Amino acid sequence: MAMLTGKSILITGGTGSFGHTFVPMTLARYNPSRLLVLSRDEMKQWEMAQLFQHDRRVQFVIGDVRDKDRLHRALHGIEYVVHAAATKIVPTAEYNPFECIKTNVNGAMNLIDACIDQKVQRVVALSTDKASSPANLYGASKLASDKLFVASNAFSGVHGTRFSVVRYGNVMGSRGSVIPFFMSLANSGRLPITDVRMTRFMISLEQAVECVWQAFEDMEGGEIYVKKIPSMTITDIAKAVAPQAEFDIIGIRPGEKLHEQMISSEDSFSTCEYADYYKILPAINAWCDDPKRIKDGRKVPEGFVYTSDANSEWMSIPSLQGWIKQYRERIGKL
Repeated sequence: MAMLTGKSILITGGTGSFGHTFVPMTLARYNPSRLLVLSRDEMKQWEMAQLFQHDRRVQFVIGDVRDKDRLHRALHGIEYVVHAAATKIVPTAEYNPFECIKTNVNGAMNLIDACIDQKVQRVVALSTDKASSPANLYGASKLASDKLFVASNAFSGVHGTRFSVVRYGNVMGSRGSVIPFFMSLANSGRLPITDVRMTRFMISLEQAVECVWQAFEDMEGGEIYVKKIPSMTITDIAKAVAPQAEFDIIGIRPGEKLHEQMISSEDSFSTCEYADYYKILPAINAWCDDPKRIKDGRKVPEGFVYTSDANSEWMSIPSLQGWIKQYRERIGKL
């Protein structure tokens, strides 16, 4: 796998959790000629720049995906793009819907147009389980974004910029997620639990980065990649963090799902299964029947769904405790 070796790469929203993992892993694995981090928070950029101040391959630029002109300039000479910028916090999107749409939908359109204009070769956009049968505005806006990136393969012109999507669930230990939240309350002896039946997919940031690498290597354009990952119940996550703690049941928050879903039954008609991932192929333009996109995959049964409660793979409490022990210093920091 040497597709990114010696190439120029841009990541939007690159000072977030994903970017902090993608940048050093990609530098070490592929040695790109240039890795440009675009984001709108100057303080996060300044802090991240200190980590790479002696690496001339890493460059930073202030910019917002809402600003098409800025994207057009930043993408000059760029060959590969990872789109990680998004308004992600569910309550924030619910209470600020116009702002969520401006970033997640309008920003996607701006990036697509700018990438085509600047003749970028391949683009991978990050998605979320919440985009499958969405129950909140964040999920709905990311579903719209996914549709935009998929359909854009039909009008990318003779240069043929390719667009694909990677969809994954709860990132273990990321800033604002449940593991660091439970860790902050562990000494109190009590943890708030929304619903004892709740389940979540579990994926590490390293696995998320590897999904993006795999998409760049495999994509023909329009695919949504869904990695096979384990599930856990919210109570087992709590027990892994604070085994002796008692639970306070507080109820599900507005827009929150009881279980996560990454592939819906409606998607089953165009989904193929592989050894360690699924691929949702575009229903438009008969792309779901394209041998170049299907490759060695096999169609899933009609009505198939990929949800955290009906998963065949589960993470144990000792496994999560081992992961927490290994990565404790960085949990909640990225």
